[in-house]
Amino acid sequence: MVIAGQHPKRWAGLPVFLVVLALVAVVGSLAAVNAGGEYLSLERPDWAPPQWLFGPAWTVLYIMIALSGWLAWSAAGLTPALGVYAVQLVLNAAWTPLFFGAGRYGLAFAEIVVLWLAIVLTIVLFRRISRPAAWLLVPYLAWVTYAAALNFAIWQLN
Repeated sequence: MVIAGQHPKRWAGLPVFLVVLALVAVVGSLAAVNAGGEYLSLERPDWAPPQWLFGPAWTVLYIMIALSGWLAWSAAGLTPALGVYAVQLVLNAAWTPLFFGAGRYGLAFAEIVVLWLAIVLTIVLFRRISRPAAWLLVPYLAWVTYAAALNFAIWQLN
């Protein structure tokens, strides 16, 4: 069975995108291994989510990000849009070590703003290639928007 616009050989690329996103997740989780106690010790706004929510939220988002990249790649191959996609993945992986590992809340906020811009640019570029790929990144953008606001609030409170 071929999904509209999908060549059967393109299915082989899906595991690559899933593994890459798993590696991004591992980088974040390694930096946050001992972060639970630190996060709980921080002054947080009343609207901060419970700690247990981060794992499930990011798991769903990482799957959607992988599917998005795979759809864009399947539709157009290696393009500059995938280069921007890769940049936002690196920025995503870098945020957790800055915030939790180094405790650099201001620098982490500056970095997450750049990440947010990279996600917006990825959505714009993916929209030209594959609308489903672009739409799959919208929840990610919403979560990063919320995370940026939370990062800023924690920076100000601590």
